[in-house]
Amino acid sequence: MNDFSGLIQHLEKMSQQAANLDRRRGEHHQPLFDERLFHCRARLLLPCVEEAKATYQSIEREQASGRLTATRAEYLSEQLLAQMAAIQREISTVTVRSNEIKHSSHFRKPINQLYQELAQHNEWERRLKEMVLEKQRELDKAPAFLQQEAQKALMTTEQRLLRCQQAKHKLENQITYRERNQ
Repeated sequence: MNDFSGLIQHLEKMSQQAANLDRRRGEHHQPLFDERLFHCRARLLLPCVEEAKATYQSIEREQASGRLTATRAEYLSEQLLAQMAAIQREISTVTVRSNEIKHSSHFRKPINQLYQELAQHNEWERRLKEMVLEKQRELDKAPAFLQQEAQKALMTTEQRLLRCQQAKHKLENQITYRERNQ
């Protein structure tokens, strides 16, 4: 096999660039590359460089042990070249990525904050249910000339209760999703 010291040096340089880039920008909101190119599905660049190094090491190891067939050598070489090209593109487009709009999950709240908000919504829901009952009693006791106003007050309170319950349900779904996917 040919001298690959230049390739090794290039991978090491990419490793340093990736580490610097990862420190500056942090985790991306979704995997950086397709899973056919990088099995690690990383949101940082350095694990992708490590996978490219592993691809290179597979070529070396299989060749040294005499198990590297022409088909396998072609597949691994193409994979390595594609991985290196993708990493180089990602490093080169750092200014473009920095101008991207961040995905909402990039700013997501800690799960303990979601639990606090859920507790607050439970309290609001309890109070609003009491208010609905109170407005219903007021409507039942209201004289004919005040019934329309009492009906409007009841409907307004019921709508507030409904919005509160919807927000509470959304929080519960977020918590359930986060607990299953962490």
